[in-house]
Amino acid sequence: MANMYFDTFIAVAEDSPTSASTPPKVRERPTVAQLQYDMLVDSPFRYTMEDVLFEVWFRRQDYEHLAADEKHALRTEFLSKPMACLRASPLSKSHGFGFAFDAEGKVALVAMESESYREYAARDDLTQTRAMATKRKRA
Repeated sequence: MANMYFDTFIAVAEDSPTSASTPPKVRERPTVAQLQYDMLVDSPFRYTMEDVLFEVWFRRQDYEHLAADEKHALRTEFLSKPMACLRASPLSKSHGFGFAFDAEGKVALVAMESESYREYAARDDLTQTRAMATKRKRA
């Protein structure tokens, strides 16, 4: 995957339906949002975007039986294909969370009502971008 983020802040989508962060609802079969949230909420700057995208996809498959080398090969194949980045995450589009990336490309989840969110959004040493819109604009 060529689109890693470094020293970047992804703010909540402009048309997000929420005014405060809300964790995804727990469901019997975990959603993408729930899996991303579970990975990131207590592990700031531990994972890269590639780690998050692959692990979430992997956990939604039926691959528990794979050996470590098979999982590694599957990750390489998975990351070789074009895919949506965390700007398309339901956490940043609908649940009120931004993403902060450090110089190593590691990511942290940032609640939109927090002081940390305001600080990241104001930093001029970070590339500032927004999550993708939740709805398409009509022509």
